[in-house]
Amino acid sequence: MRVVLGVGGGIAAYKSAELARSLQQRGHQVQVVMTRSAEEFVRPMTFAALTGRKVITDLFSQATPDETLSSAVEHIAVAKENDLLVVAPATADIIAKFAHGLADDFLSTLYLAFTGRVIIAPAMNTAMWEHAATKANLDILRGRGCSIIDPGEGWLACGMIGAGRLADPERIAEHVDTLLIAKTDFDGEVILVTAGPTQEPIDPVRYISNRSSGKMGYAIAATAAQRGARVILISGPVSIPAPPGIELVNVRTAQEMRKAVIDHLAESTIIIKSAAVADYYVSQVPKQKLKKTATRLSVELDPTPDILAEIGQRKEDRLLIGFAAETQNLLEEARRKMISKQCDMVVANLVSQDGLGFESERNEVDIITRSGQVVHAGPAEKKEIAERILDQVAMLRLSVRTMDAPA
Repeated sequence: MRVVLGVGGGIAAYKSAELARSLQQRGHQVQVVMTRSAEEFVRPMTFAALTGRKVITDLFSQATPDETLSSAVEHIAVAKENDLLVVAPATADIIAKFAHGLADDFLSTLYLAFTGRVIIAPAMNTAMWEHAATKANLDILRGRGCSIIDPGEGWLACGMIGAGRLADPERIAEHVDTLLIAKTDFDGEVILVTAGPTQEPIDPVRYISNRSSGKMGYAIAATAAQRGARVILISGPVSIPAPPGIELVNVRTAQEMRKAVIDHLAESTIIIKSAAVADYYVSQVPKQKLKKTATRLSVELDPTPDILAEIGQRKEDRLLIGFAAETQNLLEEARRKMISKQCDMVVANLVSQDGLGFESERNEVDIITRSGQVVHAGPAEKKEIAERILDQVAMLRLSVRTMDAPA
């Protein structure tokens, strides 16, 4: 496979030489692209000697007078002829450029032209790694389907101890192999995924909702698309970008989500209901804003439609996967939900755990099937949890089709 190795300007750039060698030993062709700052730490000749290929360092510096045009579009050619882009080390500057579409050097321009998989291995000072801007930029990139390999902890070049060290080059190389040997086990499937919360108005400016960020559902949608499925993502209001290559349907209320699910049910083969749909709504929403007074306000709530139960009754030969977010009796409640809603599988998680689940990048779940099997996954990044969930869906699909096949 053909891999572009982007090298950012940090002390960890010397480890990129080890990564280049490891990738080559695994049989990959490596094209190195260095930022101008990276050249202050490692000379391009080092990578040229390791890879046997010209190292790209600038948009135009490689060009002779007769090659100006070809050099100007070289980033397009490099983007087309390679399978994977790995940026290690990825500095806070590179991450910000990628997140916001800035293109002022070869590497950032290449990223905008690159349509393959992208791996980003950050390395920086602990304070920079923990800064809200860096976290927000990484969230944007995760939402676009980039794989983020979190840095390790330990002594840093600045003398601090903490997170920010570039991940081990062998770990990065292993991740490259995992992505390049991509699963296409959902080719031909149409997977309908619901994600995020719903918002149920109580007056023209207020609503009832919950803490769901949609990150788990979006990770499932992105992963399913990467594994070959056509994905329809029905999403409540969230603040994360849609994964590439999916069909996004935006909704707000539980009634709107129900309609969107029913409208797309016929074309789907697998339904994954990860949305946190509100349980109650106000059937008669006043046309004017409710005024604050010194007296207690009572609001009459009606139950929202039970979308999961309705799909369970109408699913026919489709696979139906539900989610159960609980604060206690996790497995018992998940099994009850699986039976009452006629699900084929339920993904259950305790929402009371700090740093996991709602609003977090990480999750921990139990995956329960009708056969009684329980598979534990996590704590891990939601992207990894999504992979584990879809692995179980693939196994469930295979077992169902094997049972349905004629003898």
